[in-house]
Parts: sequence; C-alpha cells; structure tokens
Amino acid sequence: MLKGFRFPHPLVLIVGFIILAAALSYVLPAGEFSRHLDAATGRQVVVAGSYHAVPATPVGPLDMLVDIPKGLADAAAVVFLIFLAGGAFTVVDQTGALRFGVDWLLRRAHGREVLVIPLVGTLFATMGALENMGEEIIPLVPVLLVLMRRLGYPVLTAVAASVGAAFVGAAFSPINPFQVGIAQKLAQLPLLSGGGYRLGFLLVAVGGWLWATTRHAVRHRQVPDLALDQNEAAAAGVAPASARPGLVLLLMLAAFAAFAYGVVQLHWEFEQMSALFLGLGIVAGLLGGRGFTGTAEGFIAGFRDIAFSAILVGFARAIFVVLEQGHIVDTIVNGLAAPLAHLPVTLAALGMMGVQTLLHVPVPSGSGQATLTMPLLVPLSDILGLSRQVTVLAFQYGAGLCELITPTNGTLMAMLAATGVRFEQWVKFAAPLWAALFMLGAVAVVVGIAVGV
Repeated sequence: MLKGFRFPHPLVLIVGFIILAAALSYVLPAGEFSRHLDAATGRQVVVAGSYHAVPATPVGPLDMLVDIPKGLADAAAVVFLIFLAGGAFTVVDQTGALRFGVDWLLRRAHGREVLVIPLVGTLFATMGALENMGEEIIPLVPVLLVLMRRLGYPVLTAVAASVGAAFVGAAFSPINPFQVGIAQKLAQLPLLSGGGYRLGFLLVAVGGWLWATTRHAVRHRQVPDLALDQNEAAAAGVAPASARPGLVLLLMLAAFAAFAYGVVQLHWEFEQMSALFLGLGIVAGLLGGRGFTGTAEGFIAGFRDIAFSAILVGFARAIFVVLEQGHIVDTIVNGLAAPLAHLPVTLAALGMMGVQTLLHVPVPSGSGQATLTMPLLVPLSDILGLSRQVTVLAFQYGAGLCELITPTNGTLMAMLAATGVRFEQWVKFAAPLWAALFMLGAVAVVVGIAVGV
C-alpha cells in the first residue's frame, strides 16, 4: 500500500461499489441459471449447465438509488438487531456494569493481562465456528472498547479479537451450519464428514490469528488512561460504590448464555436475538437504577451511536441487489467457473479457492454463495475426479477468508466504523494474515487431495 494512501470513507467506498455494480449491468451480458428447490436445504439452487442469456436489464441511476433502500429492507432483520442490541449495551454501559466487569477481570488477570486477548479471541472464534457469528458482534463495541482502553491496547485489537477471530473460526469450522453445513448438503455429503481434518487446520488458523493479534497489541500498547473512564462514568451518573453494576453484569452474562443456547440449540433468527437484547436493555436499565426515563435515554443514545454502523450493512446489501436486478450475478459466476474445467485436478481445486474468493466480493453471503456455486462445481469436480469434500474445502476457505478483507462485507465495515478504525489501517494489519491463512487453506486442499479426504 502506498505510503500516506487513505481509502475513502466507508460509506463512499460502498456507494462506489454500488455504482460499479450498476455500470457493469451495461457492460456484462445478462444471463441466468435455471433453479429448483433443493429438498435437503430448502433453498433455490442452480441447475448445472443451464446458463442462458436473458434480455438485458441495465440498472439506471434512478433504479440504482431505489436499490439502496431495497438493500436496507433486505437487511432489515440484521439492521434492527444492531440498533436494539446497540441500545441495550449502551444502557448496560451507563449502569457501570461494563467497567465493573472489566475491573474485576483485570484484577484477576493482574500481571497476565496479555492472556485476555487470546481468551476473548478464542470465545469469538468458537462462536464463529459454531454459528457463523458476525453482525451480532457489532453492538458489543462498547464492551470491547472499554476492555481495550483499560488494557492500553489499540482499538484495532478490538476488531481483530472479535470479528476477525470469528471470521477465521467460521472459515475453518468443521460444523458452521451456514457455510460447511449447507455446502455439504448441496454436495450430498454426510454432515460433519471430514470434521477431524478440518478441526486440525482450524486450531492452526485460530492459533496463528490470535498470536498475531496479541503480538500487534503488545507492540502498540500504551499506558491506560484511567482518568477518561472515570470522567465518562461520572458523566453517565454511575455510582461506583453501588452493588447494582454487579447485578447488571450477572444479568448480561445470563443473556449471553441464553443467546448462545438460542442460536445453537433453538436455531434463533435475528428477530429472536433482537427481542432478547431489547429485554436485556430494559431490565438492565431498571435494575441498574436508571429508571424508565434513563433507560429510554440510554436506548436513544445507543441508537444514535450505532446508527451509521447499522445502515452500512444495508448499503452493502444493496450491491448484490443491483447485480441481481441487472441479471449479471450468474454471468459473473459462469464466467469465473467455466475455465476450471480445463485445468488439472490440483490446479482446478486451487482455482476453485480463487474463484470463491473473487465471487465473495459481489456475493457477500456465505450461504447464498454456497447455493449459487456448489451445484455448479460439484458436477465439475466429479468430471475431474476431484473429491467433493475438497470442493467444499475450497468453498469454505476461499469465501470464508475473504470476509477478512473485502470492503463489501457490511459486518466488517460496520465494525470498523463503530470502533473508528480506518479501512487502510485494518488492511495493513489483516492482509498479510489473510495471505498466510489462504496459503494454509491451499495446503489443506492439496493435502486433502493427496490423502483422499
């Protein structure tokens, strides 16, 4: 990256991609695959070899502008989750519970503060591996910022140890239902098959990411500014001698436990998650002595602080809406996948990783990309004599790791906006690690071919 180069503002960057998507609808030929309902996944999947031209539907300037609110509407469940959870955690913060919890953690970790980062990162990586955690992390920014401030670590550490670790965990997961689960169903493989093989590379990947995150944090550590926390606590009206922050903290931990159980065992959607956080904020405000008015004001403050991050997710979704309206998503997929048929087996597998990486820029949904690409690549892998399990690996590593660096990832951009980390700062940190993890994924693919995974 050029010295002194600065990426545009996140909103400008995403709008630029929306404009590019609209421009491509005038350049690329319109086309689409036939689709059918897949009984195993309950999703519409493409029919291999069915790509055909359709009448061009270029997206004009007015249609492009209309697609932005359409993108917001498509992402409404996620957007409102971010709003409600952000408001709830602001209320929790105003009760003093976050500072209380951080103080308790730092007292227990005295002299071993550096262990806090791998501990937090392991938690988020585990949730990423279990349920593809992503957008749910954005409202936790107040918690993460208080923790990093008290430790003296840069705010970039908050991003790396949370969404960064979650993305890595999801990409290498043996059980992520939204990536490997859907891909294995579409490939007609037993669920959790190859789990032991994936688990080995997951441990290496997460360990490497957390080592690099901890190393960066320690190298850029500064003396914590405790006076800032005290001033903020006083401004929020927090009573340091009260037992209420401890009770609110216990309530928050109970809510996290309910969240994990609901997502993993009850398969909650975003609406149920939103309801949980709304209830958490209300009860926390009343239990913490904020009263009805103070609780309402806390929610409003949270809505205001998190608004930009939430809206970014909807704007990012609009990129795909424009591509769909222009009927060029399938054209892009077909154009990238077709050349793989002429490559040797190993090169074809690595090419699949590259194709999945490139496709994740315009198709930022992991499950959506699986339903779009696996029905095409599985028959191709059978023709080439490539294991279907390896084809799933190529999808996982290619698409999943792209989450770390693509500016069309609404979750990443929203998290950077919420923490105040510029995109070029993040890329400088994450790009070398992405390259190393991509190489690890390539090794897993090649070894998988050799050992017959």
